[in-house]
Amino acid sequence: MTGSTEDYAPHPHIGGRIAALRALAAWRGAAPGAPRVVVVTGGSGSGRSRLLTGFLVLCEPEYRKQLPLDEMDPSTVPPELPVPAVPAAEGLTAAQVLWLLADHYDLNATSIEGVYAELAALDEPVTVVVPDVDRAGPVRAAGESARLVREVLAPLAATETVRLLAEVPRPLAAELAEGLPSGTMQIIDLDEPEWADPEVLVLHAQAALNPEFGAPELPFTVDPAARLALGAAIGRRAGTSPLVVQLAVTCILMAPEGFDPADERHLPTSVGEALDLHAERLGADPQTLRFLLTPLALAEADGIPVQLWARLASTVAGQDMSQAIAGGMLLAGPFVQPEEQEAEQEQGGDAAGGEQGEGGRTLLRLLHPALGDEIRAGLPNVAAAQTQIAMALLEAVPEQDWSKADPYVRDHIAGHTLEAGLLPQLLTDPALFVHADSVPLRAAIEAVPAEELGAPARTYLRTAPLLTRTQAPTTLRAALLETAFVEDGLADYAEAIHQRLGLELPWQTLWSLSLLGISAVTVGSLPRAEGPATPVAVLAVPAGTPGAHPIGDPREESRSAVLVRGLVRPEDLGDTDTDLTQVLRPSEDERAAAALISDTSFTAADLSPDGILLVATERGAKALRIRPADLAIAS
Repeated sequence: MTGSTEDYAPHPHIGGRIAALRALAAWRGAAPGAPRVVVVTGGSGSGRSRLLTGFLVLCEPEYRKQLPLDEMDPSTVPPELPVPAVPAAEGLTAAQVLWLLADHYDLNATSIEGVYAELAALDEPVTVVVPDVDRAGPVRAAGESARLVREVLAPLAATETVRLLAEVPRPLAAELAEGLPSGTMQIIDLDEPEWADPEVLVLHAQAALNPEFGAPELPFTVDPAARLALGAAIGRRAGTSPLVVQLAVTCILMAPEGFDPADERHLPTSVGEALDLHAERLGADPQTLRFLLTPLALAEADGIPVQLWARLASTVAGQDMSQAIAGGMLLAGPFVQPEEQEAEQEQGGDAAGGEQGEGGRTLLRLLHPALGDEIRAGLPNVAAAQTQIAMALLEAVPEQDWSKADPYVRDHIAGHTLEAGLLPQLLTDPALFVHADSVPLRAAIEAVPAEELGAPARTYLRTAPLLTRTQAPTTLRAALLETAFVEDGLADYAEAIHQRLGLELPWQTLWSLSLLGISAVTVGSLPRAEGPATPVAVLAVPAGTPGAHPIGDPREESRSAVLVRGLVRPEDLGDTDTDLTQVLRPSEDERAAAALISDTSFTAADLSPDGILLVATERGAKALRIRPADLAIAS
């Protein structure tokens, strides 16, 4: 055991890694000569996450009390200090990780640059631990791990007041070290002899085979000599990978028939061998097992719904895999982890996914990301496989109605089409924009070069920060997007939201005018010789605006102008020149008759008696017909 001493008890949650724990304890205590930045790396399945989790237990006062600290090697136990900030990166964007850090330290910054500036100005150093960098981002193919390293971890590592510990994939670990002064950063690579702990892998295997710890009673588990010999062989064959040990033991115990503990050829040396040897021992084609696991290897987020597994596996395999799945849990079981998920509720109380929201559901995912890496590495063409998956997901949408789609299909098809290279073609349906979770959809669209996006996708991307920041429910998403489409001249998309989706929006955008410098707005009316007066919008605009009426002394440079448009339809005024003296302002009694519920700030705003809100923003002006507040808003 590298760096171990037999006189001390091991860490109860790690069981070894003495050399690594000593280095981390020295970093935590800022011991003389200890680096300010430490990166834990290694191959997928090397035990990075387990090491960091075990170390963080030592940094948390309440958990420390439950550990036998007096029996452990004191050089592996960090001093008791304030709890470090731990912005876990799994599923988060780089920006989200940074703002979690800012919230932890109650920073006042309102910009990314401001966060780093405030951290650099602190009187005392702060300690930051960032685990799961390899699992960052709501969409796997968006490259969020690299963005997190370059845009967050690298600036943190360069900040003298930050003591940083991060779990980073090996290629990005070397990149993070670039540019830092010598001695600033230490890389703990768990696959390197200095940090590997092969003897502990043997102990882990022997413990996992022991009936006292839950293993079934089998000839090679109840016999101590046989158990110890088999555990030693498993650990020896696994090299430096705790995951290979886990898979080897699980496969043996789940299907012990025909296993010969004396034949080491049945013991894997890699994740890929664990898959293939297990299939062969069960008399199955290893490719069948890989076909079964491919949809899980290509899955987004927490995994795929169990009811989609057979459809997607059959699509990838090019043959019906339903029978293989029906009788194949013994085959796939050691590598699959089911998760029961409660039905999520959208803000506003409606179940996500329509009928799919009733009750909970079962998701399936791979036991470890390294299995996904192995499966994907064996695919002839990942993009082609993702294309097959994406097409099958599209076919699974009932009546091509996104409001009825399974939540996984609705929220994560963008991730599949991104890796397939087909996302721009998907981004033409306003219903998808409205119903899909805005966080993963935004992340997927942002990963596409801007020049490849169509106009609707660019409009969505412009609106996405508001959607993600507010976590707007379906109806509000639809209303915000409807306005954005009108602003960008995509009237057909705005109309589709009103006509096709069956949603009762809180407003309808009547028109939008792109014009900078609007300083004030008001509503009024122009009398007509016959019939009712025409409602108008009056905008205070910069002098020289085409179509505007100059006001004020012509000799004054600061004079402005007034632009008059039809309030309901800009063309209502026709081509006639408007006489400003004829514009009538509504009375206060008329204004009081219009009900409005809004907490949105505008540059300027006015309300007509019949409930049309005229607003000015930095982008220009627009008119919204507000629904009466007493009507229910469906979402």
